[in-house]
Parts: sequence; C-alpha cells; structure tokens
Amino acid sequence: VAVCYNLAAKTPIRGELQDRISEAGSQSQATAIAEALRQLGHVPALVPLGDEVVSFIGKLQLLRPAVAFNLCEGYRGDSSREMHVAAIYELLGVPYTGTAPLGLGISQDKALTKDLLVRHGLPTPEYYRVGPHDPLPKLPPKIPFIVKPCQEDASLSISTESIVTSEVSLKKRVKYIHERYRQDALVEKFIPGREFNAAILGNAPTSILPLSEICFAKNLPFPIVSYAGKWQEQSADYQGTTPVCPAKLDEKLRKRIEQVVLKSCKLLGCRDYARVDIRLHEGTPYILEINANPDISPDAGFARAAACAGHDYPALIQRILNMALARKGVLHAPA
Repeated sequence: VAVCYNLAAKTPIRGELQDRISEAGSQSQATAIAEALRQLGHVPALVPLGDEVVSFIGKLQLLRPAVAFNLCEGYRGDSSREMHVAAIYELLGVPYTGTAPLGLGISQDKALTKDLLVRHGLPTPEYYRVGPHDPLPKLPPKIPFIVKPCQEDASLSISTESIVTSEVSLKKRVKYIHERYRQDALVEKFIPGREFNAAILGNAPTSILPLSEICFAKNLPFPIVSYAGKWQEQSADYQGTTPVCPAKLDEKLRKRIEQVVLKSCKLLGCRDYARVDIRLHEGTPYILEINANPDISPDAGFARAAACAGHDYPALIQRILNMALARKGVLHAPA
C-alpha cells in the first residue's frame, strides 16, 4: 500500500508562515495510517510528494502498489492542485482511496460548491465571491459576515479579524485574502447557532457516523473554528473549542441534518469518506463547507466519530482500503 502525503514546504508559496503547522500534519497522519496498515498485515510504503512530481511518479511506478492511500491535499503548497494529484493515480492505473479528481476540485472551490448547493435547493449561508478587480458587496449594516479564501481548508487565515461588520473592515480583510493568499475571497453571512461536523463513510450504502458538536467557550470573541482553535494547542481559541461526540440532538433534528449532508455529498461526488460542516440556526442546517479529503489521523474528528460508531482505528483504515480495492477491477475497460 502506497501511503501518499505532502511534504510541508519550508516557506509557503502564499499565506502565513504558521500555515506550515497544518501542512506538517500530513506526515504524522501518513505515519499513523502506515502503522495501522502494518497492524492489519499489509505492507505500507510512505511516498512523499515534495517540490517536484517526477520522483513521486517514479516511486509509484517502481512500487507498483496494489492500492494508494491518498492523503495529498495539494502540490507545492497550492491546495487547488489537490485534484491533479488524484489524477496521477488515474493515469497510472493505481486504485486509490477517497474522492475522484472532479469531486476534489469542486469541493476545494468554496464559492463553486455553494453555487451548486443553491442550485439544488440545499441551505448554505448567503455569500459573495470577490475577485481582485470586483466591487465589494453592499453588506447590511451591523450584520456580521466572515471572509475566507475561496480555495483553502484547515481554517487557513481564519481568526477574529475574519469577522467583518463594516465597509472598512470588509475592504481590509478582502484585501488581505487577495494579497496574502493570492485568490478570490468568499464573503459569507455569519450564521449564529450550534456547529456540527458530520463524518460520512461508505459508498452505496453511505452512512453518517455519530455527529460531533463543536462547543465554544463563552469567553471567545466569536464562536468560530479559527486556525489557532484547530492547530495551536496552547492558544485560548484551541482551549475554548471543544468537540463533543456524539452530539446531543433530538431525533428529528439529527435526521434533518443527516438528510442535508447526504444530499450534498452525493451532489459533489464524494467517495469513501468525507466531512460536512454545519451551522444549525432556527432548525435549518446550513452547510458551511464540504471536505472531500478530511483529516483521518487517530486524534482527528473523523476517527473520533468512527470510534463512537464502534470502529477502532485499524478497522476504519481497513474499511477505507477495502473500498479502494473494490474499484481495482474497473479501472480499465476490457480489451
């Protein structure tokens, strides 16, 4: 089993230097999965993707793995290239875990994802895509919006400064995204309410693992999962952002959330496993983001939800591997 992952760049091509914290997590995730594979009796080989792609392809050709465990979330620090890495496996005829290139590409573009959700009647917060030469949207006075990069995940750039309530703060934050992250900004209405992560596992049938709620401390300036809250363990944001799994929900609300989550994943073509982030406001589950390639480290939310469903970590890894192996016989048309 080739366990493929990104090597963190010494200097990010965009964004902040601290963004390396989340990028470095790719290697520890790969190491944990390799260890689980050994426990299961498989022979894992770590295959890092660094600054050039030729050696990555060459190692895969040399190994001729039965399957690739795809943990790559971009190329050379560019998350928009995530879909291109999956396309390499397709061209080499190597079955691999997770979502296919098109689904990865769509889900990586937050504004495009929301366009599709709206077109298909799925709830998502009001939003605007703002390019470097686009006029700023006219926001209602004193109503908070949150400004994000259009093509990043792992809460990159997200902090209290991401919340804007005026033309001045909006202009400043959009400019920051354009200049520091070199991409369009997503300006999204901030939805108050409870926040949930829904982990999806399997293909026809697809199941939702026990929902996890993100509980925010009352002393936080805003109830958001900031970059510090996700990655910097000594920060007040991290200590004030607590996951609770399984979440306490009545059956009617739980089913409503699960219905929206399953429809959204099917729409984007998510495969094997995925995660959907939800804000529940006045009974409506608003989709914040669909992550078609979420972190599945042993201490991440996905593995926590799997454990609540009775899957220990090696069992989770084996189940994901089995889904990729099941596609092995359909990679090529018959001669």
